[in-house]
Amino acid sequence: MSNAALDVVEFLLTTSVYSDDRTLDENDLPPSFRRVFWTGGVDESGDGEESGDDDTGGAGASGSANAGRRHAGIRRPLSTTNSTAREATGVDRPWDAVSELMFTERDEFSGSISLTQQEMAESWFAERVDTERLRENPTLAKHFEDHEAFDGEVSHEAAREQNRPIQADRVWIDSLLEEYFDDEDDEDMLDLVDVRAPEEVDVTLDDLVLTGDQEAEIDKISKAIEHRDYLAEIGLREIGKLLFVGPPGTGKTSTAQALARDMDLPFVEVKLSMITSQYLGETAKNVDKTFEVAKRLSPCILFIDEFDFVAKTRRSDEHAALKRAVNTLLKSIDNISLIEDDVLLIGATNHPDQLDDAAWRRFDEIINFPKPDYGMRADILQVITRTMDIEEFDPQLIAESTQGLTGSDLRMVLREAVLEALTEDRTTLTQEDLLNAVEEFEERDNLKNMDMIEGDHDALVAGGDIGKASDGGHDHDHDHDHDDHDDHDHDH
Repeated sequence: MSNAALDVVEFLLTTSVYSDDRTLDENDLPPSFRRVFWTGGVDESGDGEESGDDDTGGAGASGSANAGRRHAGIRRPLSTTNSTAREATGVDRPWDAVSELMFTERDEFSGSISLTQQEMAESWFAERVDTERLRENPTLAKHFEDHEAFDGEVSHEAAREQNRPIQADRVWIDSLLEEYFDDEDDEDMLDLVDVRAPEEVDVTLDDLVLTGDQEAEIDKISKAIEHRDYLAEIGLREIGKLLFVGPPGTGKTSTAQALARDMDLPFVEVKLSMITSQYLGETAKNVDKTFEVAKRLSPCILFIDEFDFVAKTRRSDEHAALKRAVNTLLKSIDNISLIEDDVLLIGATNHPDQLDDAAWRRFDEIINFPKPDYGMRADILQVITRTMDIEEFDPQLIAESTQGLTGSDLRMVLREAVLEALTEDRTTLTQEDLLNAVEEFEERDNLKNMDMIEGDHDALVAGGDIGKASDGGHDHDHDHDHDDHDDHDHDH
């Protein structure tokens, strides 16, 4: 029997058990299943009656909803059709996968797929499923915990703890935002904030090469999140506000996103220059709403980029509304807490020298993101190339020739090497491809420093090289003094 049949039978069993067992909630369904059955939006019928089952369970974010407005959620009984089974399992033809089993049937009129003999289905499934798979499905982990047909050991509690919480799902995030920020002004404000579900973040901590200090600080904050209740009990509340400092391209944003992915937390990102300039007359209000978004989505990570904007605005003669917004921001930071609000605040800046004391003292931890040294560059190259085919690859040699480059720069180098190889219809790279790509990157980097007004434009004459141009068949040497490569900042 195919894996497709096992996938579909698991889906049918899960929906059947979940529909019957009212002690289960959304956090007992695997994320791929609950996404299919989430109603989305807000029910504004106002009749105050249950529609099937107002089964918000772990999804209830607040008891402050207005009368006649209920949180969206999953309502029993769950409808299993060819369409829902396909979306939940990824099996193209779900009914075809299980049509030959004696305990399944399909209603041609409604398109529903169901189990005719659940006990037979349970025995069939128990003989084929492994313990690891059951641990990823809390609904069935509970059902088979003491089931005579299953010989393995599973724990409902352990499976539930391992399951990603509903609050981290895109569908839950969207429905909550729709409920609390549903008028036109609020929609404009949400344009200034980028909210990502953990599943939408494509980087994990395993994809990053971090310094020992960075790893230690991340471990500390992970433990703090895990033991929030204990920290509250002992009165330790000044924790959970981090500032990432370092040049562009050194992994500040990637690390914050990876934390969200690995900890199953929504990621709320805002750039101060946008939130304080797009709607100048309502800047303070926009700042307040940004923090309100984070609190509504908690537990979450609130990431504030370009934090040096705070100090620059306070020192400048900018519009008074901007200064009010910055003061509101600083007060909002004071009033948000990992322990009380379940919001981990991370600020980031490429220019720590521009921060003033008022900005510095808002953070309890400062994490440095320097440019990678030789060993880190070699490790980064190993991570970037782990899915590539490279002949005689020597990451140490490439690391030696890329002094001053950031992790983002190294990715650009590898991208250049891959594209150059593709122009020759090759998907296997060579060490020479990488070295050539490093040279190409350095030439492009030099272009960023050219003074086009003072004469460097000669280097861009067709047929010329950087620093030497062809003009009427005569070569002209041009000496250009550029800063040392280590002093350059490289954006993502």
